[in-house]
Parts: sequence; structure tokens; C-alpha cells
Amino acid sequence: MKKLLLTGFEPFLKFSLNPTMKIVEALHGMEIGQYVIHSEVLPVEFEKSGPTLMNHIEKIQPDAIISLGLAGGRSKITPERIAINVNDGPKDNSGYAPVDEVIIEGGADGYFSTLPIREMVETLNDARLPAKISNTAGAYLCNNVMYRALHYANKQQTPIKAGFIHIPASHELAIEQGAIPSWSEEDLKNGVLTCIRVLAEE
Repeated sequence: MKKLLLTGFEPFLKFSLNPTMKIVEALHGMEIGQYVIHSEVLPVEFEKSGPTLMNHIEKIQPDAIISLGLAGGRSKITPERIAINVNDGPKDNSGYAPVDEVIIEGGADGYFSTLPIREMVETLNDARLPAKISNTAGAYLCNNVMYRALHYANKQQTPIKAGFIHIPASHELAIEQGAIPSWSEEDLKNGVLTCIRVLAEE
């Protein structure tokens, strides 16, 4: 079977939990179409996230890569369109806050997702799971991981589908944080599964 590397993140900033962790852990080993899912949780640290991702890629040798991130405040599942070659943002979990930092010297200014993001959004909305394409992944760790995966995929002779999907907060997180949009963990998981099925049907 083909291998799908599915990554989530550990908790970060003001969020004491991260629903992407639970999702990737729940889906590990699942078979969707021709893909078997290999799940990993990445550190929210600029110096560690990239090398950790690359170690997983080298070990697993995936045919596709989907990374998940929490977008606390967004109300829809949002596949990202593009990653940019910039790190910039608040402190990560190690206390480091980059400013206008290049992710990969000599790398492209940006890479477009190679996931079928339009089909993912349409299928999610048809399933009554609100979704839209996002045109910015920011410049924090989510963008960092997306850029690195796409840079790697771009350098391979064999095409590798890669991209990033932001998800809303879970109800559990919203109870902790207050007035932010939230979804049930089951709907979040089903949303991610829907996106993977769209990829598998290509």
C-alpha cells in the first residue's frame, strides 16, 4: 500500500491542548483507499520541527504528506493554498521568536499545496462540514512545516502530494479559551478523514 504521513502538533502558546494530537493518534494505522496512515506529533519549536519532520519522512518514505494545525478562532476546516519561505511570529515552546527569518536559504519564495484542496473543500461542504480554502498559513510553525514538506516534495523525482490543513478548536478547548468557534472531536476527525478520502480517490 501507499503510505501517508499525517502530522499534528503538541500544545502551544495559550492552548493547553491541541486537537490535532488526538486526531493523528486516533487515525494511526488506519487504511483509507490505497493509503495506510503513519501518524506523528511534531514539536512547536522552530529549530526542532523541521528536522523532526524530515526524520519522519526519511524513515517512512511517504507517498503523500498531510500536516494538521490548530487555527483557534477559525470556524471552518481550511486547507492551505500556499507556504512562504519566512519564519516570523510569537515565541515557540522553547521561547524563540524569529523575525523575518528565511526557512531554507536558496529555497523558492513560496510553494503551492499539491493536495486536491478544491475537491476537499467541496466534499467537506457537501458533507455539511464547513470548509474553505485559506490563502495564508501565516508565518508560524504551521507555515514552516508546510514549506519544508513542499520543498522536499519539489526536489523528488517521484511526485509526492503534500500540504497543510488547519482545523478549528475542539469543544474541550473552547471551554478553556472562551468565545472561540469550536467543533466536536468527532466532526474534526471526520473532516480530516474526508480530506484523506478525497486524496485517496485521485
